[in-house]
Amino acid sequence: MDTLPAWPKGKKLVHLDLKGAPPRIDYLHKLIGIFSSLGADGLLVEYEDMFPYEGELKVLQSTQHPPYSREEVLSIQEVAKSQGLEVIPLVQTFGHMEFVLKHKSLWGLREVGHCLGTLNPHREEGVRLVEEMLRQVVELHPGSTSLHIGADEVYLLGEGEESRRWLSTPGRTVQQLFLSHVTRVAKGVREAWPNLNMIMWDDMLRGMDHDTLKGSGLVGLVQLMLWDYNPTLDVKNTVYLLERYSGAGLSELWAASSFKGSTNVHTCVTSTQRHVDNHLQWLQVAAALPEGIHMLGIALTGWQRYDHLSVLCELLPLALPSLASSLQTLTHGQFSPEAQSRVTKSLGISSVEVETMESSTTSDSVLFPGRRLAELVVELTAILQSEELCHFEDNMFVRGWFTPYHRQRKSVSPLIAQQLQSQAMRLLAFVEQRVAMVKKEMVRLYPASTAQEWVEQHVSPVVAPLQRVLEDTRASLLEMVPQNVSASMGGQ
Repeated sequence: MDTLPAWPKGKKLVHLDLKGAPPRIDYLHKLIGIFSSLGADGLLVEYEDMFPYEGELKVLQSTQHPPYSREEVLSIQEVAKSQGLEVIPLVQTFGHMEFVLKHKSLWGLREVGHCLGTLNPHREEGVRLVEEMLRQVVELHPGSTSLHIGADEVYLLGEGEESRRWLSTPGRTVQQLFLSHVTRVAKGVREAWPNLNMIMWDDMLRGMDHDTLKGSGLVGLVQLMLWDYNPTLDVKNTVYLLERYSGAGLSELWAASSFKGSTNVHTCVTSTQRHVDNHLQWLQVAAALPEGIHMLGIALTGWQRYDHLSVLCELLPLALPSLASSLQTLTHGQFSPEAQSRVTKSLGISSVEVETMESSTTSDSVLFPGRRLAELVVELTAILQSEELCHFEDNMFVRGWFTPYHRQRKSVSPLIAQQLQSQAMRLLAFVEQRVAMVKKEMVRLYPASTAQEWVEQHVSPVVAPLQRVLEDTRASLLEMVPQNVSASMGGQ
């Protein structure tokens, strides 16, 4: 591929999604130093329930693990400042408010009862709640000059009872309903903090025409961040969108790419190439932009969950090679041998793909903090995805002699049951040994609750069929073999 111009002058922000697997504070400090050394200029920090909300908002704090303390939030900013990184907090104000609206005391603020993510824009108490969230976050970030107000994926907007009544007036649209809430929030921020830049996600504006965008009330008020994490991002359409925004007066623009957390909701191991490809597409977008459209920067997102209630995506150590490769791609205009060499040297690894790194002998690495955990997760994931484990219930002995038919009717060959029991016990013991190693390493970097959650989400569903077969073989042997014989067989 031909070399493209490096990413235009502007910030390169690393997104920290703390709504799942929040790193221990000492590990987070190490990561911030790594981000800086890899070429980042700032952090986009999405706290969600890990922010130390106070007063009436204390209910928003995580109960799964303690939120960061006020002192820890300030320490994140101090470490970032020492590394030359600015910190931009992100507070969701309309969509993706699951961590707020899941609480029973706040159910009444949902747009519709079965959607936890979308705020009812008609309730004054909902607006006041958002304003208080913003106030607490902004005041604990005294050095920040920008604030991200979210506003992406506002699902089912317009379907609530109050919205339907509002929309029944001729001429009113869901787009206007969206804009009325966002502009109110943004104007409130501008009034409270006149010098604070505001950023918001762009996706809810993509279907709006020129006149709607121009008259939206957002011109001169917010900076739009256009996100696309696809490795085959549509360059032509993305350029068109940016031109449309700029032409409507929304001329302060950001891009948002991805270095992890956008492949599949339950992905455990990051593919570097996939994310490099996404950044190569963004470089094509930047190269194709006409003069007069200036990008303020790009946020490299690293989602830890698809939303507050979904499973954990790839942990940060699994994605450091991807992040380093993505940043170097932006710097060099391609993922050249020089860029790849810079990545492998900076992290002390043999390959830019975490799956093919050579194993280290130490539990920690100055160049790559969390490397040992990354290696252990790769090894365990390979075992969990192995043919023998994934398709255990499809093997010849289960399908031939141990089907539900056989088990229900207790028409089981003890010889086959013993064979299956032996196989299941061997596989489970092997998995349990590896899981213990992963958990031991994980709790060094993350809360114990994160380690437990990760195992229950990514290991337990895979081994559950194996455990069921093991339980059924034991029951079958007890039914069909004399006790003394069964005991001796089980001990083999």
